Amino acid sequence: MKKIVVTLSALLFLCFQMEAKKIKNKMVLMETTMGNIKLELYADVPQHSENFLKLVKEGFYDSLLFHRVIPSFMIQGGDPQSKNAPDGQMLGNGDVGYRVPAEFMVEKYYHKKGALAAARDNNPDKASSGCQFYIVVGKKYTDEELNQVEARNGFKYSEQARNDYKTVGGTPFLDNGYTVYGQLLEGQEVVDAIANVERSAGDRPNVNVRVLTAKIVKK
Repeated sequence: MKKIVVTLSALLFLCFQMEAKKIKNKMVLMETTMGNIKLELYADVPQHSENFLKLVKEGFYDSLLFHRVIPSFMIQGGDPQSKNAPDGQMLGNGDVGYRVPAEFMVEKYYHKKGALAAARDNNPDKASSGCQFYIVVGKKYTDEELNQVEARNGFKYSEQARNDYKTVGGTPFLDNGYTVYGQLLEGQEVVDAIANVERSAGDRPNVNVRVLTAKIVKK
């Protein structure tokens, strides 16, 4: 009986290790014309993370622009039409022909500064673009402002989320409307710099800010 218990324990431990490995978050390094950005993708937001990783492996994001930037808000990229777009062309409608179903987990992942999230159009299901993404810059919020967001969106923030929004900042009004599936690990100064470049009336940078390469890396 003792041998059986030991064997079962070993099997359970092996299964636990396999499961832990299976759900391990992945890292992506984006080399841009303004510096490097390192992102962590959440394995428990699987459809978005796996889709993003698939596109990275295919080299989809290489040479694409950050085509929309807004100070104290976010930087957006992933439009395939931006690869060879002439100066001044309005961008943001390019896609890959499919959407990713919404995966809102506001109790765990929210739009704090550095959050990686999926852009979308105004479809009623709030499904995400198959390729366009944004990284949050945001600003700091007060308790009163966060109370208003809660009342409008019908949920309560955790103490940690409130503290993050008050001390680090973000864009809480996007919570439960757009899927957050990762977080910036390195390069916040690069993201901030991109957000503050001179831009046109359509929020496209006047000088192209390009993703040179995107690749999966170890932590």
